[in-house]
Amino acid sequence: MRTTKYKKKIKLVSITTIDSQENIDSPIIELKYLVHADSSPWDHPISRQRLNTKQKMQRKEANPFQSLGLRPWLVKQLTKLGLKGATPIQQNCIPAILSGKDCIGAAQTGSGKTFAFALPILEKLSEEPVSHFALVLTPTHELAYQISEQFLVAGQPMGVRVCVVSGGTDQMIESQKLMQRPHIVVAMPGRLADHLTGCDTFSFDNLKYLVVDEADRMLNGDFDESLAIIERCLPSTRQNLFFSATMKDFMKESSIFPIANDCLEWSQDSNVATVDTLDQRYLLCADYDRDMVLIESLRKYREENENSNVMIFTNTKKYCQLLSMTLKSMDIDNVCLHGFMRQKERVAALSRFKSNHIRTLIATDVAARGLDIPSVELVINHMLPRTPKEYIHRVGRTARAGRKGMSISIFRFPRDLELLGAIEAEINTKLTEHPIDQRMVERIFMQVNVTRRESEMQLDNNDFDERAQNYRRKTWIMEGKDPDEMEALYRKKQKDKLKEIRRKRKLQQAESATSEEGKVLLQDERFKSVDSARFEKNRKARSQSRPTKDGNQDVPPKKLARSNPKVSLGKQKKLKSKRRV
Repeated sequence: MRTTKYKKKIKLVSITTIDSQENIDSPIIELKYLVHADSSPWDHPISRQRLNTKQKMQRKEANPFQSLGLRPWLVKQLTKLGLKGATPIQQNCIPAILSGKDCIGAAQTGSGKTFAFALPILEKLSEEPVSHFALVLTPTHELAYQISEQFLVAGQPMGVRVCVVSGGTDQMIESQKLMQRPHIVVAMPGRLADHLTGCDTFSFDNLKYLVVDEADRMLNGDFDESLAIIERCLPSTRQNLFFSATMKDFMKESSIFPIANDCLEWSQDSNVATVDTLDQRYLLCADYDRDMVLIESLRKYREENENSNVMIFTNTKKYCQLLSMTLKSMDIDNVCLHGFMRQKERVAALSRFKSNHIRTLIATDVAARGLDIPSVELVINHMLPRTPKEYIHRVGRTARAGRKGMSISIFRFPRDLELLGAIEAEINTKLTEHPIDQRMVERIFMQVNVTRRESEMQLDNNDFDERAQNYRRKTWIMEGKDPDEMEALYRKKQKDKLKEIRRKRKLQQAESATSEEGKVLLQDERFKSVDSARFEKNRKARSQSRPTKDGNQDVPPKKLARSNPKVSLGKQKKLKSKRRV
């Protein structure tokens, strides 16, 4: 102990302070003389210093991540990353994983599921640093690279080594990386199965954790063949961790990756599948003006939010590329992301979007799951997802980690009303209408049509379909299958699929008038004032002067049929003779 004396006007005040950290909870100040009634010994500089020290220690002890059982070095690293508190899924799953339990976790998008399994894995890895300690399986390339980045950032103080096995690169390079004894392997099932069947230069004998991210997608049967190969190469004494945005019964009943009966099943208690900070809206369009509605809504949003990032989702690879080319021709800078792009092109496109060099990303559902891009403030569903579950994953790319965001979904009226009802029932929230100037949509109709047709011709000149066919054949050859037989089988499946789609479409159109759900939605206050005649206009009436390849007006449809070079010479002579008569 030491005693400090100082003069304050007339009397002496003696204050006793304690330097020992062991007795930090004992009295700090011993007051002997008080000069003025309005003065306080707590104003003494030494007293304030001791109080600040104690408050800092209390705050340090109250760190939420430290209370979950994580080591100080990991807590310090999370503090550097700006993580001030643990999310509900992290608070519930991290202690259970550290205690050795299997885990099934489901929470809304943007709720911190990656750190819910990454932090306990890094904690245990620091105790036993061995190679191939954990395996993380993901459905997409982009999600695999994102998970690896989060492992590297959180585990930087301990020098964690992470290997990504996702295809799109030379398989020999990936094999060499696997031979370099990485601690964590993040992989897509198909490529990892190829490595396990094609070489024996590495093994998962030391594996302690198997993580299946986006488990509802991974365990639905599409990846069963590859997952079965992976399971045969993994030790049985391991922890299985399944994480997803939606809870499914088949996740616990998986026959490939059996999970313990006493596992922790945690799902966020919420009647709403999307976050509260997400503003969900819809736009109505006809069959022929979807692109015009998209471009006008994007133009208006850009006028008000110049520096925000936008993600646009569509359903097919070809239309993703076509839409990207169309927007570029209309001076809207963008990058696209789909499955037919090379891995280097995909990584470069995503990097340009994440770094804010390009503010618009057009993507298929390869970007719908797991991607965490904080600057995304708007998601547009140019083409609707096939299921309400996919809608949840798409709009989950914005309004993440407590931030605000908005989603706009373009519905064809009245064809898509039934899907709108299914989405609203799934998310337990009603979408609101997004305002749009219909006159501007009419004004840009011809310009967008001409630009899109020019992009279609350019896409055909680039042999997009031929590149897609070569991509398929290359995949079949690598799998040891006959490409000619597989191509014939593929074309037959595509024809059958097209017939089935047309049959379902006719059936839906026939049932739409008698559908109870459709009738209920048509009676909804949101659609009572909708002018249905505007959506039933004939497409030909809207494009009486159709643009040709050079942008000029085309001949009317009847004359186009007569001058078509595909019409035989005999038929053309008959048509001429009829006109003379």
